Amino acid sequence: MERRIGTVSRGVRCPIIREGDNLVDIVVNSVIEAADSEGFELRNRDVVGITESIVARAQGNYVSVEDIAADVKAKTGGETVGIIFPILSRNRFAINLKGIAMGCKKVVLMLSYPSDEVGNALLTYDQLDEAGINPYSDVLSLEKYRELFGENKHEFTGVDYVDYYAGLIREAGAEVEIVFANQAKTILNYTDCVINCDIHTRVRTKRILKAAGAKVVCGLDDIMTAPVNGSGYNAQYGLLGSNKSTEDTIKLFPHECKAMVEAIQASFLEKTGKHIEVMVYGDGAFKDPQGKIWELADPVVSPAFTDGLIGTPNELKLKYLADNDFAELSGAELKDAISNSIKEKESNLVGNMASQGTTPRQLTDLIGSLCDLTSGSGDKGTPIILIQGYFDNFATD
Repeated sequence: MERRIGTVSRGVRCPIIREGDNLVDIVVNSVIEAADSEGFELRNRDVVGITESIVARAQGNYVSVEDIAADVKAKTGGETVGIIFPILSRNRFAINLKGIAMGCKKVVLMLSYPSDEVGNALLTYDQLDEAGINPYSDVLSLEKYRELFGENKHEFTGVDYVDYYAGLIREAGAEVEIVFANQAKTILNYTDCVINCDIHTRVRTKRILKAAGAKVVCGLDDIMTAPVNGSGYNAQYGLLGSNKSTEDTIKLFPHECKAMVEAIQASFLEKTGKHIEVMVYGDGAFKDPQGKIWELADPVVSPAFTDGLIGTPNELKLKYLADNDFAELSGAELKDAISNSIKEKESNLVGNMASQGTTPRQLTDLIGSLCDLTSGSGDKGTPIILIQGYFDNFATD
């Protein structure tokens, strides 16, 4: 019988993960048991995604606010420190801010506006237009911000992040001054010691600050890059990609997990005879059209993956072929012609008109986004995702 199903994404349940658990065995056994339970078979080039959260939990990759404070004080001197371009998030940044503030005497908090880097809004562009404010050049004090815009609560969380972040800093024992600006070097009017908290623009921000004369520049990726008093760490990303664990601890992005995904792949091959691709995934890379939030608050979608997931899709656009190359055909003739085009396509379709409109993104970003949407971020209890048929196409039998 002709295949009628293309790509399928399944959430797979597994035990609650604790530090020290053997993820290789848990992941492989959970997927095999799910296949047995639901009556499907694993195939070559299936993809298994594991959420970064359970990887970091198994690694015990946690740090406390005291650990962060000690590292910040050692790297900045702990006097007046500018904290610029943080995202607005209780889960992603609030506990980081608490730890950073504990390592400083004064914090100058510089918030980008009208929204943060990933789209969490303080204001709307309509509000800026009505007030005659140019976000590319105008610098606002807290007093001017309140005079013009009053209190602005986040659409989804109901939190006034300006007030919330100021309160966290004061509770941590530091003095706080808040400004609103979008030019990194503006912070140097207040202090020459800066922690830039942006994620995807961090390299450029560091370059601008150093060129403008900053004495100390640290990104979040420069903090907690090594253990502090036996804490967790991430040598590559530091605090980037971290999540709140408790009111005083955070879980870092997982580290050094390439060997783990390769071990899972090898175990699948041993137990099932199938070559399975494996990846660790965090945030997907997509944007919410309602809240305007770009989901990707992690430094990358996937910190580790097997080699079969390297690259980008190499696909033809079916509607282009149907409307152009084979416009005169229909029915079985059209199907056969398109199938043959797919089977005979070049290994690199860059520049080919028949590939226009296909998604020019890394496979790990696309598949990781599918994993993230499937697993959700709450209580679904499926931190392992099995994707089948992703590499199939219209010509696959």
